[in-house]
Amino acid sequence: MPDLGSLVHKVRSKNAGPFWVTLDIFCGDAQTFARVCHGLDTAAVAALFGAAPDTVKRFDIADLNVVKISLPRPVIQGGVADRDMHGAAWGPLLSEMQIA
Repeated sequence: MPDLGSLVHKVRSKNAGPFWVTLDIFCGDAQTFARVCHGLDTAAVAALFGAAPDTVKRFDIADLNVVKISLPRPVIQGGVADRDMHGAAWGPLLSEMQIA
């Protein structure tokens, strides 16, 4: 099984306020988008980041060939325990996830 990063154009993550991080998966074309939509398990993404599955929000945006996933941060942005103030380190972790 290939990893997500080898299939898509780009995986990025960014801060979405002090309580959320957003992950964007830019698929590049409709065929790759369809494969990612069917092969990427939202519960597995939640498990990867230690989030409860019911707190993860996923948006499959076919017109843009983009999958957007938002999930709560484990700690508030800028708090003493926050190790990624900008949310930039989450994308590389997701790009290593295996896709069916």
